[in-house]
Amino acid sequence: MKPPERWIAIAGVTVLSAIALAGFALAIYAAWLFHDMPDATDLVDYRPPTATRAYAWDGTLIGEFSRERRIYVPYDNIPPHLVQAFLAAEDRNFFSHGGVDALGLTRAMMKNVANAANGRRLEGGSTITQQVAKNVLLTSEATVGRKLKEAILAGRLEQTLNKEQILELYLNEIWLGYRSYGVGAAAYNYFGKSISDLTLAESAYLAALPKGPDNYHPLRRKAQAIVRRNWVIDQMADLGWVSRADAEAAKREDLKVQKAPTRAKYRDADFFVEEVRRRGLATMGQRLNEGGYYMRTTLDPRLQTAARVALMNGLEKYDRRHGWRGAWGHVDKAEGWEAVAKQESPPSERRGWRAALITDVSGGNVRVRLAGDGGAGAIVSQDVAWARAGKGLRSGDLVFVEPVEGGASFRLKQIPAVNGALVAIEPYSGRVLAMVGGYSFSLSNFNRATQAMRQPGSAFKPIVYAAALENGYTPSSVVMDSAITLRGAGGQDWTPENYNRRYYGALTLRRGLELSRNAMTVRLAQGVGMSRISDLAVKMGVVKKMDKVLAMALGAGETTPFRLTAAYAAFVNGGRRVEPHLIELVQDRNGETIFRGDKRDCPRCNAAFNGDESPRVAPDGDQVMDPITAYQITSMLQGVVQRGTATSALVLNRPVGGKTGTTNEYRSAWFVGFTPQVVAGVFVGFDDNRSLGEGETGTTAAVPIFVEFMQDAAKPWPKTEFKAPANAKFATVRGIREAFRPGTEPKVIQAPLDSGLSGPQPYSQVWPDGKLTTPAPAAPAAPQKKDDMTGLY
Repeated sequence: MKPPERWIAIAGVTVLSAIALAGFALAIYAAWLFHDMPDATDLVDYRPPTATRAYAWDGTLIGEFSRERRIYVPYDNIPPHLVQAFLAAEDRNFFSHGGVDALGLTRAMMKNVANAANGRRLEGGSTITQQVAKNVLLTSEATVGRKLKEAILAGRLEQTLNKEQILELYLNEIWLGYRSYGVGAAAYNYFGKSISDLTLAESAYLAALPKGPDNYHPLRRKAQAIVRRNWVIDQMADLGWVSRADAEAAKREDLKVQKAPTRAKYRDADFFVEEVRRRGLATMGQRLNEGGYYMRTTLDPRLQTAARVALMNGLEKYDRRHGWRGAWGHVDKAEGWEAVAKQESPPSERRGWRAALITDVSGGNVRVRLAGDGGAGAIVSQDVAWARAGKGLRSGDLVFVEPVEGGASFRLKQIPAVNGALVAIEPYSGRVLAMVGGYSFSLSNFNRATQAMRQPGSAFKPIVYAAALENGYTPSSVVMDSAITLRGAGGQDWTPENYNRRYYGALTLRRGLELSRNAMTVRLAQGVGMSRISDLAVKMGVVKKMDKVLAMALGAGETTPFRLTAAYAAFVNGGRRVEPHLIELVQDRNGETIFRGDKRDCPRCNAAFNGDESPRVAPDGDQVMDPITAYQITSMLQGVVQRGTATSALVLNRPVGGKTGTTNEYRSAWFVGFTPQVVAGVFVGFDDNRSLGEGETGTTAAVPIFVEFMQDAAKPWPKTEFKAPANAKFATVRGIREAFRPGTEPKVIQAPLDSGLSGPQPYSQVWPDGKLTTPAPAAPAAPQKKDDMTGLY
């Protein structure tokens, strides 16, 4: 072989070897690149993580639970102009290409030459199908390998799914800013409406966002956002998808969005919604945050708002009784005061409160300037006097004020240091109709309704009296209200005292409960036995376990407002313990029920109606006391309102019962009250359990909150009486119609000590027709001193 031919042969072998080596290397690279290629068929049944939406019983949206805030919308429910807006902005040839748009990619590359020269952002040229492949199946790494995978997967997706399915995935998966994944959540978060209600301009704005939501933020970069939106509208007009006249009209629209994305427009149920979230996670786990469930709760928005308003007002009134604690901030110089004021926010529930600077204090006149708009005016004179009685006011103080309607004056406001809770439960089903766990969720999300363990004080006494009635006592049984000393723990004496330090002698059970007599209750607990009282408290759900010591009879054990309120439901519903629940129903995205709060069986409820008698469902809950006992306690607690420690609730002018509670040193104040329709419990106390102050009893601090709540809540309800059991026997005792178990109604009865009679007497002699017959006393009785707490003698 001649030398030139030899070199040609060598060169040829070398080239072929290089090609073979390159091919081998390419094969290895391809094998490595595609060994973990996702399967496009995985997307046939794919659904992105979707928010679970919680609704009140009347259909009001109250909350969402999700890792990614998304409302999944089927393609058929997406308006055509919204689809067209995204196609115009992102992939105008979507319905004609096979996954990769060569023409579009070429056009993007040519534009990028000019973009690079002018320092503008480069265009990617990815189709919607490629974006779905990247968003759902791949990572966002900017490598050649990922782009190759994206292109291949796009082709496979086009073979697996039809165009509408791909668009549905894209429009529900894409990140659009403002805490929004997908067009459904974006429409709600930006504009507060469903996608079916979006205007052309609003649809175009959403379509402008995939290129970078922060670049077109509607508040921080509004001008750029409008320019990009109008470009999308022009593209739609150029493609003939909207008329030029409609396009020009849409471009003239202002860009108006909500100031911040909200999970629900109804904002009075934050404590309730958070409790639903906690219980939902305990029941369903992380599925709650990604399953896209429909959740119907027990909340009644009308009652919830009434509860929130009543509790906040009551806590503010308590706080005002205890004086002005001083300004929450102070500045020495007026310059820059607004920046300091922004560091402190009023409760979000008090939308009318404003941060203000005290600019002048002279005589009885105090003037303020508002943060933000610079408005100014004077604080009303009564609030100036209130502040001066406390820590006072001085120039430079930062305070909260509320404008007085119709004038340039302001009320001085103070965030209460005290806190509390209010729970309302439907007594027959256990549905939690309202729950407020504190003064303001924006200031503290600790739920005092369900998480604060506190002593209930005298609010526990109805359980003691119910145990007595279950074990041979009647409402007319007599127990001594007199001083008693018992040997306590460690050998020390324990002498329980009545609130007013007085003793009234022999009292019926009814009167003892109405007046909340401590010494009498301890004597009663001795007679009944603490084991029986403890067992009943556990059965009713007040506590999980209770020490069998007499102090517990006065409410020394700890419980929550939620538990105690639910326990009182048994008095109203005939003696059954119902489980309080907040979640009524949970359904998956296919409409299948996966959770139901009502656990009762109803075999015929789903059958077609054929004219037969309607199905009868057994009452909910376990029977924990005799229905007559429950009615007796209900009647006795009505007496607490009519003649006892809660007479201020008489203003409701309807059948109502309840029991006050006050713990040692006035640390907690309670009232659990009820009508035939609802049981509502109110708790007031400091989070650190310090004293509320002298005289801050359940009567003073808690009953007014219950009354304000019920005045609003009960407006549409009929004034029905509590229903007595059919087998109850009745007798009039001291003018009061009492219920008895058959065979226990009075026939021979011990006369009262002041009747002039002694020993057992015939019922007709002592109380004929309910009127006490007493001979004239030998000498006039000494006048009794009025009871400062009850107003009674």
